[in-house]
Amino acid sequence: MDMDKDLAGEVKEHGGRHPLPDLNIFKSKLESCGIGNDTTVIAYDDGEIAGAARFWWMLKYIGHTKVHILDGGIKSWIKSGYFLTSDIPKKNKKCLDININESIIATVDEVRRNIDQDKSIIIDSRSLERYKGEVEPIDKKAGHIPSAQNYFWLDVLEDDKMKDIKKLKDHFNEVLKYKNVIVHCGSGITGCVNYVALDEIGVKSKLYLGSWSDWISYDENELKTGE
Repeated sequence: MDMDKDLAGEVKEHGGRHPLPDLNIFKSKLESCGIGNDTTVIAYDDGEIAGAARFWWMLKYIGHTKVHILDGGIKSWIKSGYFLTSDIPKKNKKCLDININESIIATVDEVRRNIDQDKSIIIDSRSLERYKGEVEPIDKKAGHIPSAQNYFWLDVLEDDKMKDIKKLKDHFNEVLKYKNVIVHCGSGITGCVNYVALDEIGVKSKLYLGSWSDWISYDENELKTGE
């Protein structure tokens, strides 16, 4: 699965740099890979799990819950001495039903409603420098969503693997008191890593898929800089 070709769709005025693809096309690609309703899926990437986490989240979004992430990705697989192959496997096409899970995605309007709310926290997964607006190497505007708190996505990893439960709970200790948790990043990819980490410790959150690149596409949306 390619990030730009398979896990993202056409970029428009709103929706961010990596909007969802046409879900019917995505469904067809999954079915062609041999993924059906009862198929257990294990996702991995080159490490740092951002791509695998995005794929994992997308499967959860379309209602396929039998999906896992290979901790450490292919780097850990190689380091452990496991077998590799260059063969392309052929799978029989299966049938996959789509049952959208709206409870794990947040719209821009929902983000607006949760700004400065006592029971809500908006998590910005980008680096501290981008969050503070000191640098912005990708998007047209710098800064962060008002009231958003910075939790850099790489901080949940240790040697390319997810930190253990205790360390994750310590890391997200301040998040545990909030009822509504919305996670975002620059375009809805690395934010998925924080989403997965929160899921590991039993915190239900929502992904603002369009993230910062969608937020800044609305002229009326307020921007903040600094901490």
